[in-house]
Amino acid sequence: MPQPTTRARPTGHPGYSESLPRKPESAATARRLVRLALTAWRLDDLADDGALIVSELVANAVRHARRQSIRVVVERVAPRTVRVAVADFSRTLPVPCTPKDDAEAGRGLTLVAMLAVNWGTDERRWGKVVWAELGTRG
Repeated sequence: MPQPTTRARPTGHPGYSESLPRKPESAATARRLVRLALTAWRLDDLADDGALIVSELVANAVRHARRQSIRVVVERVAPRTVRVAVADFSRTLPVPCTPKDDAEAGRGLTLVAMLAVNWGTDERRWGKVVWAELGTRG
């Protein structure tokens, strides 16, 4: 199993990233990566929300992207703010929707928006990066 990549960031903390297969099973690896980073930064209070957010972002990439891989990135952009991102090779932008009450899917981005301080999409020539920022309370 490939090891996560770490790289120093402007905040002085390493960022964590890993390329994963575009498969539903990759959500579990992405959750572990997020929890690892948050534990290293002593931001454990963000772990549950971060794990749920990355699960939703990975699920969207698995469902809508193309090619065989995605990239998960976790970085500390400020002392009390963490950005969780998933990059994929689709240029189709995510759009939150309002599913019917009995629908089993379609609530992921709404959930991300509820849990995150901020979220968005950065377009790239090769695809996009969908990200969400988490901040500690207090």
